[in-house]
Amino acid sequence: MSLAERLTGLSARDNTPIAIVGLGHGATHWVAATFYLLLPSLSTALGLDYAATGLLVSVLHVSAFVANFGSGPLTDMTGRRVALQVASLLMGAAALALLGFAGGLLAVAALVAVIGASNNLWHPPAISYLSARFPGQRGWALSVHALGAGLGDAVAPLAAGAMLVALTWEGVALYSCLPVLAVAAALAMFLGRAPASSHGDAGKGVDFGQYLAGIAAVVKDRAVLGLCLMSAFRAMTQNGLLVFLPLYLAHEMKVSPLMMGVALAALQVGGLIATPIAGRLSDRVGRRQVVLAGLGVSTLAIAALTLLGNELSFIAGVSVLGFALYAIRPVVHSWMMDLTPSHLGGSATSLMFGAQTGLSILAPVVGGIVADAYGLVVTFYVLAASMLVTNLIAWSLPNAKRA
Repeated sequence: MSLAERLTGLSARDNTPIAIVGLGHGATHWVAATFYLLLPSLSTALGLDYAATGLLVSVLHVSAFVANFGSGPLTDMTGRRVALQVASLLMGAAALALLGFAGGLLAVAALVAVIGASNNLWHPPAISYLSARFPGQRGWALSVHALGAGLGDAVAPLAAGAMLVALTWEGVALYSCLPVLAVAAALAMFLGRAPASSHGDAGKGVDFGQYLAGIAAVVKDRAVLGLCLMSAFRAMTQNGLLVFLPLYLAHEMKVSPLMMGVALAALQVGGLIATPIAGRLSDRVGRRQVVLAGLGVSTLAIAALTLLGNELSFIAGVSVLGFALYAIRPVVHSWMMDLTPSHLGGSATSLMFGAQTGLSILAPVVGGIVADAYGLVVTFYVLAASMLVTNLIAWSLPNAKRA
């Protein structure tokens, strides 16, 4: 048995499609992370206050929420999982490249909406593809998928922060689309030729009647709905952090763009380390135990961030937060796939991400209003309270794995 098989349960050849899809996920997060890092410069150029800046980010989540309702059914009824992943990357790359050419707030908002839609077009086909193709190693496969996201989230702020030293934010937006286009080409070349049978039952697609009957059963499942609610509160907290961490660093701690990129990258570094461990561990000991541990650490870390007064200690605290917060993301996705049939994996993913984006719409606006009225520090306490609610919901969920 090779080292890869001992560690992951799969051969190096079987791990290749997992790695490629993981890179694709990283590319979608590269687009979003670049946008978040450019947000302070973009908001200054447009003359926006905190509430208006938060409203612009909410446009991203609203568009993702709307797109989410079509991406899951489209995935399950067509079975065209790889083609939909490629389309997602091309949309995100185009919107990011054009962001610097937008002439005003409305044009910027329209492109931000495309970025949001492209992000939620990705998840149903990618997660259901990996889940159906590797059912016995679901936690591992989806942890690599999440690892790709962490890689994109970590490298994009560093790259964009470094480019901002020499380029305008408009130039950074343009050049940042190139890696996304490269990954889209790799997906089309290496996975696009794979037969639908390699996806298991999920690759065949289902007719409309079968789809309606199956999804009706899924949405009546209390465990599924509880998991969606828990995931929604976790995602709301995460997205609030992505908005207000760079604003806190830029306006309260007065750090340079490069150090801001380092801090946002540190949020991902811990997750890059912990994600594959958490995914593989959840295959062995269960999803619930791993999720509860990560949520507890995340709650304490968010509350403690505002007590850290210098750059180095703040970056260290952010890294601990990322270790806990991002490691559990693929475990939650695996938990959902455990509870739903493989041929409805896309729609189950849409249901979860719909709940996530629904609450995430509120985080930037509510957080911006709180920041304008009471200061950015109080916004972090609100985010910690949101994570505490996530803990309480997770405690009520069953750990059972279904066929």
